[in-house]
Order: sequence, then structure tokens, then C-alpha cells
Amino acid sequence: MKDSISGWYRNVIRNPKYRWWIIGGSLLYLLSPFDISPDFIPVVGWIDDGLIATLLIAELSTWALERLKGRKDEEPAQTADAASSGFTPDTKTVDVNAVSAE
Repeated sequence: MKDSISGWYRNVIRNPKYRWWIIGGSLLYLLSPFDISPDFIPVVGWIDDGLIATLLIAELSTWALERLKGRKDEEPAQTADAASSGFTPDTKTVDVNAVSAE
């Protein structure tokens, strides 16, 4: 059963367009006075809060990692010398040691 729930979560809910709904809903649930299981029941009352907090942290860390990865993937600006010579960072160069043959 765990595989089916986690597979469903990974495929449907963990879509970037739903991320802010999950973050907002998690914060709302953690800050609201209403719980699925009341907190005055020892341990059992804290499990739902722990699961929601884990979900919130997972979504925030995924968002942060995607932002950092996006910054790393940005191309650096070309210098004036490189632009004037026609060299671009995407140009592939091959160094060849040529030897004359007789």
C-alpha cells in the first residue's frame, strides 16, 4: 500500500504547479487549532502534525534545490572579446597536433 500512495503522490501531487497549494495547506493545518487527532492524546496526537511538517519540509527543500539548480544552469554572460571573435561558450573546439607527412 505504501508504494501505491507514494507513487500516486510522486506522480500527481508532487507536480510543481501544486507545490504552493501543498505548502499553503500544510502551513494552514499546522497553524490551525483543528487537528485530525487532538494533540492532548500523547504521541498519537503528534503523529499527524509530524507527517504534515515532514511534507512541508520536503516540499520547501525540493523548491529550494530546484531554484539553486536553476541558478547553476544559467549561462554566464559573454565577454566583449569573446563576442567580437565569434566564439560562444557553446562552440566545441578540437586541439589537433598536426604533423607534416612527406
